[in-house]
Amino acid sequence: MAESDTPTPPRLLPDEIHRAVKPGTALLRLQTTHSREGVLDGAWWPRSRDVPTELPALIQALTAHLGPITRVGLDTDAWEEVPTRVVVDGRVVHLGSFPVGDDTVLITRGDNDHFALLVVPPDTTPDAARDAMARAVRADNVTQAAEILVATLPEPATDREESA
Repeated sequence: MAESDTPTPPRLLPDEIHRAVKPGTALLRLQTTHSREGVLDGAWWPRSRDVPTELPALIQALTAHLGPITRVGLDTDAWEEVPTRVVVDGRVVHLGSFPVGDDTVLITRGDNDHFALLVVPPDTTPDAARDAMARAVRADNVTQAAEILVATLPEPATDREESA
């Protein structure tokens, strides 16, 4: 079968959103679900693992849709220098270390309202990132972040493949 005969996989996002997703993008599912068990509330594709550079734009986007963000939890082993707080638009946002892995960031609004976002690795290809983000924001998603990334990201090249 010729390459042009290969069916194109269905896109999980509308075309205009699919074209707009690029490094630095965050997607949120603003519609609530009855059960939040195992469900992600959105996805984020940072450009790098530099928290002071990447996090303010995410916090600004989240604040515009969710209201003031008070805390961000992330796995500090997965990020470059992680300060204890950042100031975004004059508001202090506390950063905490949680063993959530490099595939998740936890957002707190107010005192006790939590949101979990899939973190797409910065070096991910655009198509793989879009697919992972689209899966994360589906209202019926019950798949954990790590499983979504394994299912959507290409397999890393093995030493044998690299030497070929």
